[in-house]
Amino acid sequence: MAGHASAWPATFTFTLSVMEPDQVDESSVLIDGPWQHRFINANGSRFHVAEVGEGPLVLFLHGFPEFWWAWHHQLTAVADAGYRAVALDLRGYGASDKPPRGYDGYTLAGDVTGLIRALGERDAVLVGAGFGGLLAWTTAAFHHKSVRRLVVLSAPHPLRVRAALLTDVRGQFTAALPALKFQIPRYEHALTRHDAQAVTEYLRRWSGPAWLRTEAFTEYDRACRTAMRIPQAAFCALEAYRWAFRSVLRLHGHRFRRQLRLPIVAPTLQLHGSIDGATLPATAAGSGRYVTEPYEWRLLDGVGHFLHQEAPAEVSKEIIRWAREP
Repeated sequence: MAGHASAWPATFTFTLSVMEPDQVDESSVLIDGPWQHRFINANGSRFHVAEVGEGPLVLFLHGFPEFWWAWHHQLTAVADAGYRAVALDLRGYGASDKPPRGYDGYTLAGDVTGLIRALGERDAVLVGAGFGGLLAWTTAAFHHKSVRRLVVLSAPHPLRVRAALLTDVRGQFTAALPALKFQIPRYEHALTRHDAQAVTEYLRRWSGPAWLRTEAFTEYDRACRTAMRIPQAAFCALEAYRWAFRSVLRLHGHRFRRQLRLPIVAPTLQLHGSIDGATLPATAAGSGRYVTEPYEWRLLDGVGHFLHQEAPAEVSKEIIRWAREP
């Protein structure tokens, strides 16, 4: 375990080696910092996590096209507040296993609960952003005993997404068109072409303009592009989106959607950017109808899809506040 919180630097830098596409490997995401890198077996796969602090578990789930580094601001802030902060690379991302299957919603939710148990805990405060937020909603519905409290960033409840794609053609459906390209066979090759330039395009399209003008964006973009170039990472990242699309007309997809109607019994905080270009605020609003316990909605003004990067201090403060609520 890393040293005491008071010894951690307020800021830190990282260096990524410049590699050709066929030279990038999983070591590229093992970025040094006040955290400990670990590999944990859960749900039949091996997961890479970055862990720091001691106390109740707060588990962070990243989105697309990110990896565990998405939460580097929040890891130290939450650990300083007296929590055990753990950010993982989801199945198929970063330094976690990249099996050819297992990207359905059932298995991914099982990954989360299996990891909580493998970390020696019965439950956790679950924090998810983007695709990780959709997974957090799913885990809270399917495995309610594993989720003590829930914080969701930039992610409507999955059933809200489905409804908006079918009814809001000029709004959410149009906003989702870039992600619908993921259904194109072998699109992962387009995603990684030219040093994964497409990752930059997604980050820019979905972010607020203020962040785009900073050095922090340049560094974050470089890190995400490197992580996406790890062999098989792009294919695995797209498989979850492909399953969501393919399952629409299949029996297991119907069962999945029906199970998603189970109420969320974890107190839930939902944060969303007012200029999110990937999931519109109008789509996210109304997700509270699926929550039976205390629920709070907050719209952050002038912020896009990547709240945890665009407004890191405010997001950290909100996570800590919600985790501490009695």
